[in-house]
Amino acid sequence: MTKNRSEGKLDTVIGPETGIKGDVQVAGGFRLDGRVEGKLEVQETLLSGPGSLVKGELHCHDAVIAGRVEGDIHAQETVELQSGAHVVGNIRCKGLIIQRDSFFEGNCAMAREGRPPAE
Repeated sequence: MTKNRSEGKLDTVIGPETGIKGDVQVAGGFRLDGRVEGKLEVQETLLSGPGSLVKGELHCHDAVIAGRVEGDIHAQETVELQSGAHVVGNIRCKGLIIQRDSFFEGNCAMAREGRPPAE
């Protein structure tokens, strides 16, 4: 039985006062309001709150970023940079949404349907 990604289920939540140093793997959806320094792998959707920080490489299915990311983002589908987001690093995805008042410094490689972005 496969999970329906549209359910928006969050399996793990890291609060604003929590910081993690080291690699993190999450089997489902992940809400980050704190800090992660290291490689972050999220099987489903990453939701990063306005005060969050990811310092390291991020791998996920989808990402909705409202905080800060310092490192490359590798998403199988869509990355959305919400107002106030701050991303310094490259983005690889199939779709990119950048809202007004967000910041992105880096390159973006986008894949066509069924094909990964070129290396």
